[in-house]
Amino acid sequence: MPGQLVLVDDEPGLREAVQAYLEDSGFEVQTASNARDGWDLVQKVLPDLVITDVMMPQVNGYEFLKQLREDPRFQTLPVVFLTARGMTNDRIQGYEAGCDAYLPKPFDPDELVAIVTRLLQQRAAIKAAASDGENSDVADLSRQIAEIRAILTQRGAIATSPPPIKLDFTPREQSVLELVVDGLMNKEIARRLETSVRNVEKYVSRLFSKTGTNSRTELVRFALEHGLTK
Repeated sequence: MPGQLVLVDDEPGLREAVQAYLEDSGFEVQTASNARDGWDLVQKVLPDLVITDVMMPQVNGYEFLKQLREDPRFQTLPVVFLTARGMTNDRIQGYEAGCDAYLPKPFDPDELVAIVTRLLQQRAAIKAAASDGENSDVADLSRQIAEIRAILTQRGAIATSPPPIKLDFTPREQSVLELVVDGLMNKEIARRLETSVRNVEKYVSRLFSKTGTNSRTELVRFALEHGLTK
């Protein structure tokens, strides 16, 4: 199963070897040599899965994972720990911190590929299940948007140009925002913009991040209140 991975490890030899093996197995892999660079990379790439070493200088794997889990965009992102520490207590600490798999070094690269494949399959199944229920959500979302518009109009709260705030949206993010406000779900937005659903998910996640919202209805209300759509 192809997927976009981020690999974080401070050992150059192991990092390069694992990257090469994963890429030979069909995955796209971007790497970082420490958790701080890994955090920047994850925010830029919005990967399907993260593989990270635990014992790293400055910011260790547990702290890196905590940072990921505190961000709404990455609360369900699969994370695999790679570490030379294989004691039971260490594994328990890893699972309690929220990692999805724990692989002690040295490890068989085929086992890593199997773990990554399984986690990506689980993630895809969850997304598919959510997508199956998407159509039933469209009517409810449209109703909520209509109610928001009506309430804000009654209050005179829908902003007129120029917008009262200025956010740095890319042209594509602005297009996605317009369609979200129109009540479209990700599949329909992807068709309208001739892109993939995964790309739309990335744009919606970025819109949540830039506006400080956590749901489509919150995003719609925020956009209407602040005049961010046409």
